[in-house]
Order: sequence, then C-alpha cells, then structure tokens
Amino acid sequence: MKKMIYPKLLGGYLLFGILGFLIVSTLTAHFSYQYIKKEEISKLYKEANLISSDYAISYYSDTITLEDFKQRLKALNIYLSAKIWVIDMNGNILVNSASKAESTEMETISNFHIGNFKNRYYQTGYFYNYFSEEHLSVYAPISVNYKVKGYIIIHKPVQELVSYNNGFLTIAYITLAVLFLCAFVLLAIFTFTIILPIKKITKAASEYADGKFEHPVDVHSNDEIGYLAASLTYMATELNTLEEDQRKFVSNVSHDFRSPLTSIKGYVEAMLDGTIPMEFQEKYLNIILFETERLNKLTASLLELNKYGKRGIMLDITKFDINHTIKMTAQTFEGTCKEKRISFELILTEQTLYAFADMDKIQRVIYNLIDNAIKFSSPDSVITVETTVKNEKIFVSVKDRGIGIPKESLGKIWERFYKSDSSRGKDKKGTGLGLAIVKEIILAHKENINVISTEDVGTEFIFSLTLYHPDDE
Repeated sequence: MKKMIYPKLLGGYLLFGILGFLIVSTLTAHFSYQYIKKEEISKLYKEANLISSDYAISYYSDTITLEDFKQRLKALNIYLSAKIWVIDMNGNILVNSASKAESTEMETISNFHIGNFKNRYYQTGYFYNYFSEEHLSVYAPISVNYKVKGYIIIHKPVQELVSYNNGFLTIAYITLAVLFLCAFVLLAIFTFTIILPIKKITKAASEYADGKFEHPVDVHSNDEIGYLAASLTYMATELNTLEEDQRKFVSNVSHDFRSPLTSIKGYVEAMLDGTIPMEFQEKYLNIILFETERLNKLTASLLELNKYGKRGIMLDITKFDINHTIKMTAQTFEGTCKEKRISFELILTEQTLYAFADMDKIQRVIYNLIDNAIKFSSPDSVITVETTVKNEKIFVSVKDRGIGIPKESLGKIWERFYKSDSSRGKDKKGTGLGLAIVKEIILAHKENINVISTEDVGTEFIFSLTLYHPDDE
C-alpha cells in the first residue's frame, strides 16, 4: 500500500486556504460588520445627544438663530458624513442639514411615531420610505423644561458601513494571503527537509530489504532525520558485515567439520578394504578417536556459545575465592606445560580474594585464556596470572611471552571461528570459539575484557569482576 503523506500535506495546505477564505468571508465579515455598526451607532448617539443638549436647546431658547443652528448642523453633516434632522412630535422636519439653503418647503414624515423605534434608540431601514437606500437612523429627544419638543435624528447610509467593512475585509484577505504564502514556504521547507529525506530513507530501506546493502542514503543533516539516515546506513553496513560474517561462519564450520570427517571416512574405508593392515589399525583408530574428540569438542563449544548468546542467560552468582580458582585451574595444565617447558607465575593479591560472580563460568574464562596463552607461548617461557583490586573491582590478568597478535587481527579475535594464520600453523586443534565464549561470559556478568598485544613480545588479557562485599548477598 502506497503512503500518501505528501498529498495529505498538500491537501491540508489547500484546505487551510479554502477554510481561511470561508472564515474571513463569513464569520469575520459578519462580526466585523456588527462591530462597525455598533461603534457607529454609539458614535452617532453621542453626537445626537450633544446636539440635543447644546445646539437644539439654544435654538429653542432663542439663544441662537435658526440660520446659525442650520450652519452648525451642516458642519456636523460634513464631519459625520450623515444627515441631521430636527423633527417635531408630528413628523415635521424642522431642520434638515442635507437640504439646499434656498429650500423653504417643510417636509413631513407621514405616520411618524417615535414608538416605532421600540425600546432602542436606532433603527435600520428606509425610514418610512423616505430614503431609496437603507440608512442607519439614530435619535435623541430634545427636552426643554422637562418637556419633549422634538427629536434629533441622524441618518447614515448603511452602504458606507458596508464599504468601511469591505475595506477591513480587504486587509483581512491580504493578511490571509500573506499567511497562505508563509504556509507555502513552510510546506516547501518541510518538503525539502522532511518529505524528500523520508522518501530517500524509505527507498534505501526497501533496497536493504532486498539485500542490496550498498545503496547509499543521501541525507546529510544535523537533526533527527539525519540521525535516522545515519543509523540506517550504520545498520546496512552492519547487516552487510553480518552477512559476510555468516558466510565466513558457514565456511569455517564446514571446514572444521569436513576435515576430521574426511580423515575418519578415509581411515575407515582404508581399514575396510584392507589398505591398512591389521597390525597398523590400532594406530589409525587412535587417530579416528582423536578426530572424533575434535568434533565433540567443536559441537560442545557451539552449543555453549549459542547458550551464552541468548538474552537473559542464567548466572549462578555466588561469592568464591578467585585466587583459589586460578591456582586450581593452572594445575590442570601441568602436563601440557611440562611438555612445552612452560611455567606459571602467579601474582595474587592477598591470601584470599572473594569475587561475586558465577564461579563455574569464570573458571571457564580462566581456563580458555590460559589454554590460549599456552598455545601461543614459546618453549621455556613464563605465563603470568595476576589479580589486583581497584575501585571495588577485581582485575584478572593472563599474560604470555609468545608470538603476539597482529594489530589488524586484534579487533577480530572475539569473532566466532576466527583464527589467524599463525594460529592455524601453530595449533590445528583449536576451534576458534574459545575467546568468543570468554567474551560472552564476561558480557553476561556486565563486566569488561581487554587485550594488549605486541608481535613477538606477547599478549595480555585483562578482565574485571565485582569485588565481594558482605551486603552483596
């Protein structure tokens, strides 16, 4: 199923524009018009009250002349862009700021009654069909000696309010367009920084799924996407290496099983067809037995290593004397060491040194390391086993004075079935699994193991253990 992130983003962007336009053209237009209308009503009402309490009272009190009164209303007409009337109780327009100066005919609004305004001081409409277009009409009573003599009514065309609102909406539309453009820029940035890299990563992942681990992930950025791309590249490299390691593993297993099986098959066939005389059969049966033991040892090592490789390996953690374990393990090599004229130098901290670990598995680690040291030691040399304590840790060192490990091989010695050329030349009995088992056991204890080696000088393996404290149990 195809992923549709980008079309969804593009659709969301267009939907944002459409919804923005609809909101501005409906909700914004409505509320802004209502706001403008309310503000205009408030403004006109204040002006109507001002005219009523000042100019109109002065006129009715004969303080100013009718002509002065008209001139002042005409000035306000221009200022407010609105028509100002003085109308009596019967609907007669006494003063009209919009009338021509020479007009003397009095106009009358038929059916005029202030009660038609109901409980409001304004109304919108054609004002008793006097106007041909809608007007907003606001009134204020003229009171003289507590008696209403007439009304000040200010008329303003609704179209002016609509035009003012349209100007406001134009600004809103321009703002929306700018926001839409900014959103487009963000979409473009998002496309180039997120979508396109994700497409490249997806394509690379698809290639890796097909086993093509050489496909590059052309994404270079210092963010989460870049980190993901780098992680994917690292994963591909590791998978490619793992695939190569698997081929080597199968090749090594096949070789290590095929060699003894070929020998066994050849000797058995030779004995069956009489090629090997009866008097020599015991010699070749011993060889067959030796090869069988090699196969048995290889199988046992594979099973053990497979067990260590599982998550959550069960460890029987107890306290034990690591110095005693080293002494007992070294004694098991007495015969081998005598043949090669190799001696042990044990430098052990204190008489007893208690570690907190799985004794059987740590004994296997020490056995494998000493066995490895003996294989690569020269005759008449010394193997040093030393224990030290530092920072609540026990450090065990196994050091030989042998042929050493080539620098390019140091990182590979922990691999399963890895054997250097010198190893194959020196000792053909090794399985190449000893150090891999050692590594797995130490990692299962959440400890560390390191190696220091110089060719023709020797090799030293150092691993750590937890120092026992009475409260550890």
